[in-house]
Amino acid sequence: MKNLLLLFIAFLFGQAAFAQIRGRVVDVKSGEPIPYANILINNSDNQISNGEGYFTIPASSSSEETVLQITCMGYGGIQITVGQLQSRDSVIKLDEVSYELNNVNLAERPTAESIMAQVKANLKANYSLHPTLAKDQLFLREINQFNPSKFEVEITKSTGFTKGNLKEANSEIKGYMQSLVTHPPKGFTDVLGNYYTSPKTDPDAKDPKKVSYYSKLDVVQATKMQDENRSSSLDDMQEKATKLMLKHLDTTKYYRIKSGWFGSKDTVSLRKDYNKKKSAKSKVSNVSNAKTRLSSIRTNSNFLYSQKLEFVTDPSIYRYTYEGTVLLSDGSYAYVLKFEPRKGRALYRGKIYVSDSDYAVLRADYDLYPGRKVEGLNVKLILGIKYSENVSSGTVIFKKDPVAEGYYLQYASQTSGQYFYVNRPLKFIELTDEEKDVVAFDFKIEGNILSKSEFLNMSRTAVSDDSFSGIKEEDFAYKKIKKYDASLWTKYGAIEPLEEMKRYQVMEESPN
Repeated sequence: MKNLLLLFIAFLFGQAAFAQIRGRVVDVKSGEPIPYANILINNSDNQISNGEGYFTIPASSSSEETVLQITCMGYGGIQITVGQLQSRDSVIKLDEVSYELNNVNLAERPTAESIMAQVKANLKANYSLHPTLAKDQLFLREINQFNPSKFEVEITKSTGFTKGNLKEANSEIKGYMQSLVTHPPKGFTDVLGNYYTSPKTDPDAKDPKKVSYYSKLDVVQATKMQDENRSSSLDDMQEKATKLMLKHLDTTKYYRIKSGWFGSKDTVSLRKDYNKKKSAKSKVSNVSNAKTRLSSIRTNSNFLYSQKLEFVTDPSIYRYTYEGTVLLSDGSYAYVLKFEPRKGRALYRGKIYVSDSDYAVLRADYDLYPGRKVEGLNVKLILGIKYSENVSSGTVIFKKDPVAEGYYLQYASQTSGQYFYVNRPLKFIELTDEEKDVVAFDFKIEGNILSKSEFLNMSRTAVSDDSFSGIKEEDFAYKKIKKYDASLWTKYGAIEPLEEMKRYQVMEESPN
């Protein structure tokens, strides 16, 4: 009995020793959370606080002796151990600080305009994507949300339906639409992997001397939390609605969809042989898809290549205000500039932190200026379509590249939102020698789509050519989960989810 008790106590202490540690970073004066603070673990791996100030330390680094360095631009950094963090109720308090360069008088202090001129002149040196042998441990989180405020379908013609078919189709479609309105679909995807890059000459390129990135992705873990019956993708919703219609038609025949004056070239059918061929042709592996998404967020967050980050690439259309300097963790300084539109085509407002040594933008926080939109289309009266990208915000953080020249993206968050309205007639036309209408209905939908992406580079190291060659890229499968499960990430580093993600749970019952 005594041995069992000792074994049980040892088990409990063992569990505690290898448990995930959760902490929070707050402002010492206001108590408000500090988002996007960097947490350097044992001088090797990076974590970051989320939008609510929370962060997690993986179980492998949870011993009391683990050293944490917490820094955030505009705040004084601190260094503590995990043991000290726990003795402080897992709360880290940072004090806001700003510095002026004492050896620079007012007459010699650089102006905001001169700083931005140097930023633009040094973009290529600081942000060029140099092909190099490297291993990046990356984490990517994507959240998609569809919020329909109106979803209506009225069948106006039915030559291919019996009265019973028509009644059943109406009931199923209305039930599906109502479920989307009452329970707006969301999707959460997390991917953790090791991303390897190498310069390589493409043997198939027209110019054999051309050097391009060759990459491999080794996925460590990937999860997906999404109601399969209520996808947040418009394409998936259209496919679901189409199948609801087709199941009441002749499943051996082929149909084409026509909307107003425009006819679709796509053929739809419920024939198993047809859909099997179509699915095989269009299927993209999960690993290829993940690499594309990782590449996209890295490119769109790079000041040299992104068309969105115009407040850095096109300073002539913005007004900048010098707000002082801040001391960085390595003892250097950064200029702090606030910006807002000076011309009508400028879109954003926000704040940037610029290195005083090489004029690299180390961090940028931005959101749409009130009344501005990224793009839009309004042909509501002519074609029954209105679209507007009216939400766009984000944060990007860069660090000195340890394996190449310039800087690499350490963290990025992007949020985009679109309002849309579609009011169109729709027809299913049977493909025969003489095309004929089968069913026609009016389709009306109005709502908003919100997409969020978070990217974190937890560590970046050099690798040898032999090591790169030994990496075998394989496809992976997502773990389908119905509710966020922190235990899945105990062994790994990941961005602490917001409460929105923790509260979400996939509905057990399928919609009617």
